[in-house]
Amino acid sequence: MQAKEIQQQLCKEAVALVNTEPLSKSILEEQILSRESFAEILAVTLACQLAGEVTKRPELEALFQEAYKKCPTLLSDAIYDLEAVVERDPACKSYLEPLLFFKGFQAIQAYRVAHALWGEGRSFPAKMLQSIISRKFSVDIHPAAKIGHGILMDHATNVVIGETAKVGNDVSFLHGVTLGGTGNETGDRHPKIGDGVMLGAHAQLLGNIRIGKGAKIGAGAVVVDNVPPHTTFAGVPAVKVGHPSNDMPSLQMQQDFTRDAQ
Repeated sequence: MQAKEIQQQLCKEAVALVNTEPLSKSILEEQILSRESFAEILAVTLACQLAGEVTKRPELEALFQEAYKKCPTLLSDAIYDLEAVVERDPACKSYLEPLLFFKGFQAIQAYRVAHALWGEGRSFPAKMLQSIISRKFSVDIHPAAKIGHGILMDHATNVVIGETAKVGNDVSFLHGVTLGGTGNETGDRHPKIGDGVMLGAHAQLLGNIRIGKGAKIGAGAVVVDNVPPHTTFAGVPAVKVGHPSNDMPSLQMQQDFTRDAQ
């Protein structure tokens, strides 16, 4: 979808909900129905979630709006992410739900603005956003990390992504995933995740390793070596246990690695 189409879909869902659930009226009128673009909707939604004792809502809303004007790809990436949640998360019943309530989606969008600020050399507001995101959502993503589009971060609690990590497109995270280092080393020290990878709950990927396209990492795995494309790794330490049943396990979200072919 394009930004205008997403805005129209959100407004359609909001109107239907206002007519059936009175409690939703003030939220939806403020954050959806009174807004003139998807950029405004996303900016006010993130500002409402992240405002607090550190930064006030108007300041955050202005920061997000400015970022979307400077870097329109932030909005296209957000649309890919929103569609990923709707398509892959069976608990999601509408486009409104992840926008308003799913902290994984919200954390990724706020990170994207922090990353844009980092790229401009504005480390203070980038690190400020990182800190707020971490405290509000229990998701800690360094603003220098590079993350593609079509990302599903399901549940999201305790996800950690380090400074030199790189994540491809159409990757799915479950809660508790770490893309971390192995100690106090400096330089390029975090994992590189290929397109279409699925990372199971509490998987710990450590060091400057490469996870190949279409790979699948089992829940609780500790991965310290490269993983070839289209293979399934599980265990502590993680070893190859098979191959995913399709080329993009992130889209299927089948977490039972015992079913994967040897």
